[in-house]
Amino acid sequence: MLWDVDGTLIDSSEYHWLSWREALAAEDFHVTRGQFDSSFGRRNDEILRGYFGADFAAEEVARVGEAKETVYRQLVRERGVELLPGVRRWLDKLRSEGWLQALASSAPRANLEAIVSALDLGAYFAAIVSAEDVTRGKPDPQVFLAAASKLKAETAACVVVEDAPAGTEAARRAGMRVVGVLTSRDELEADIVVRTLEELPAGAFDGLLARV
Repeated sequence: MLWDVDGTLIDSSEYHWLSWREALAAEDFHVTRGQFDSSFGRRNDEILRGYFGADFAAEEVARVGEAKETVYRQLVRERGVELLPGVRRWLDKLRSEGWLQALASSAPRANLEAIVSALDLGAYFAAIVSAEDVTRGKPDPQVFLAAASKLKAETAACVVVEDAPAGTEAARRAGMRVVGVLTSRDELEADIVVRTLEELPAGAFDGLLARV
């Protein structure tokens, strides 16, 4: 069972907006909400080169990106985060049924660790795949393939929970089943699509694997 983070476990888009706005203001770049929304979910190097140009130096990407992530983690720790509807129930249910679970995100590992710590989720996940483990962002399937490898699971035995088109496409390319959650979109292409995980039928994940 492979979980994306933002938009599936939690919705911290507001924290990402606030942290990008602050970090970019320090560079005398005043990002609009529309610019942020159009780039949300992409890797930091892609976002920053979209703003500053393709030749924006790697060391500058790292410096500005880390400034942004530092603010983001501070917001998580100081203001807290909440699981989206139905998530805790499914985490508990899947663990009780013996499913191995992993986080599979292009976010920095320190961000994921801050979220796991804030929500006390450490006992649920057998593996975490983060930005440090991959070189290509979604819709490339690398992040999900890396997570399956860490779990020592066959790709056909994996189910992904995602909220973004790039993520559902990455799951498809990895040869995995996918549940799409409409946290921030009106439609997704996935094997099952729900508004929240509270709507997911009790046997949904077993049913997906039975189709293989």
